[in-house]
Amino acid sequence: MAAPGTEAAAAAAVPGPGQVSSNGSAGDAAAAAETQRQQAAPNAWQVIKGVLFRIFIIWAISSWFRRGPAPQEPSSTGGTPRAPSRNLFPKDTLMDLYVYISEHEHFTDFNVSSALFWQQRDLVYGDWTSGDNADGCYEHAGDVAISQSVQHNGSIYVHVYFTKSGFHPDPRQKNLYRRLATVHTSRMINKYKRRRFQKTKNLLTGETEADPEMIKRAEDYGPVEVISHWHPNLTINMVDDHTPWVKGSVPPPLDQYVKFDAISGDYYPILYFNDYWNLQKDYFPINESLQRLPFRLSFCPLSLWRWQLYAAQSTKSPWNFLGEDLYEQSDEEQDSVKVALLETNPYLLALTIIVSIVHSIFEFLAFKNDIQFWNSRQSLEGLSVRSVFFGVFQSLVVLLYILDNETNFVVQASVFIGLLIDLWKITKVMDVRLDRENKVAGLLPRLSVKDKSTYVESSTKVYDDMAFRYLSWILFPLLGCYAVYSLLYLEHKGWYSWVLSMLYGFLLTFGFITMTPQLFINYKLKSVAHLPWRMLTYKALNTFIDDLFAFVIKMPMMYRIGCLRDDVVFFIYLYQRWIYRVDLTRVNEFGLSGEDTVTPPPPHPSPPPTVLAPKPPEDKKKD
Repeated sequence: MAAPGTEAAAAAAVPGPGQVSSNGSAGDAAAAAETQRQQAAPNAWQVIKGVLFRIFIIWAISSWFRRGPAPQEPSSTGGTPRAPSRNLFPKDTLMDLYVYISEHEHFTDFNVSSALFWQQRDLVYGDWTSGDNADGCYEHAGDVAISQSVQHNGSIYVHVYFTKSGFHPDPRQKNLYRRLATVHTSRMINKYKRRRFQKTKNLLTGETEADPEMIKRAEDYGPVEVISHWHPNLTINMVDDHTPWVKGSVPPPLDQYVKFDAISGDYYPILYFNDYWNLQKDYFPINESLQRLPFRLSFCPLSLWRWQLYAAQSTKSPWNFLGEDLYEQSDEEQDSVKVALLETNPYLLALTIIVSIVHSIFEFLAFKNDIQFWNSRQSLEGLSVRSVFFGVFQSLVVLLYILDNETNFVVQASVFIGLLIDLWKITKVMDVRLDRENKVAGLLPRLSVKDKSTYVESSTKVYDDMAFRYLSWILFPLLGCYAVYSLLYLEHKGWYSWVLSMLYGFLLTFGFITMTPQLFINYKLKSVAHLPWRMLTYKALNTFIDDLFAFVIKMPMMYRIGCLRDDVVFFIYLYQRWIYRVDLTRVNEFGLSGEDTVTPPPPHPSPPPTVLAPKPPEDKKKD
């Protein structure tokens, strides 16, 4: 089977029809080449698995650093805990809504009529039955005029004010302004997104299919350009909540949104900008050609439990100090999750989540049993040592490829750990030691690597060499053809990138062939007792799960075909297990056979102890 971490890295580095599945399969050569040319959206099955795995990792790590509940702030010098607060806007309070749009983060231009985007009077706090659709929601659409500053990556903000009916948000209007009757929040409504440009070309002709304008922008702004984007929809939610919160004891991440009045100690109504359902594909860049931007703003009430869900999703990761992308989902992954939630049947979605959890458990068990198998292995009879070395080569190529393509740090770390595990396996299949007598340049000890005696003395080495010799007759011509194809028809950054992408694409397409040497050794030895059957079983179960969802969820046909390749190999394993029955000469996973277990003979009965007759007393001498 493939090395741990290789499949995940392949899927994260180049998603699409040519990607490696969780069971190690791959698309055809054309699909692998196409994935190097453009980034395809990941499917919902892979996204849900990745999301669940990341949630588990973040929870496991953060649980070690989770802080306790915040201490309550005393309300008096005697240390008495502060009394619970109340909402400054009671239930059914009449409110007025004022929405201003400005290029300044702090708004003061209340007298500028063009800044007022929407005014809605006589809203009822906690009303779920009013509005056009009888759901408590109101909507306003219009165009926002932008200046040259905004056209050239400037920021634009929305300022939302709710006042009790009859009041005004402008503090300068003394007769109409009340501090406790006004709640305000603001937010930048344009989004800055990074656009990466990789200057590639055909290494033989020097030509490229890239847009000349993109090439010029890359020369002017560099390989990474930050561009302001706009989404035409935004929702303002007011949380219908009257919980008696205590200042200093609001649990995170809710404490970021509950604002207390410094004097009265009560809290303002919770306002939340909801853009969770704004898909990334609907954003468009702001440039000089745009004079006005379409904007549709909605107001809706929101329940406490739904707000908690949204707040948890929008909360920034506590690990951002390690890098902006660390432990964060990409925009494409977030879009895939949202589309899956919107378009997938609820029962199928629930089944997908459950099976995804089971799939992750099986992956962990396969990894654990793989480590246990190699750690306790005493004999290498029947195992392909060359496949272990090829796994190291495969993991190294994947690591270098994702480093060359600036993939997410989490993926890089996982592949690096997988490479370390493959290197550790070498110490289990080979005698690795430091030769301190024959030093390199007379300074450094020489690394000595030799075959283990259990591998050399058995016929496994002969069959292993024979299998890879036959395999090379297939792999090397395929590698040569794919190298020529990649050089003639694909674009690359340079010769180094061509070598990596060529090897990587070849492994994606034909990497499953490297699992066949073990089948050949099993055939020659007429035995499968040496295989790690627990690990193979868990991986096979994951393979069947992938097969199920490959046909249930919409996926490319080549991906579906690729999911079946490992099934064929595993069924051949099962067939070999059936025809090669158990016998006493077979070596098990601990290097022992049935002949080594000899029943000790029963102990011989010990002879009865000899009882000596008492010595008769001597006669006394007569006087």
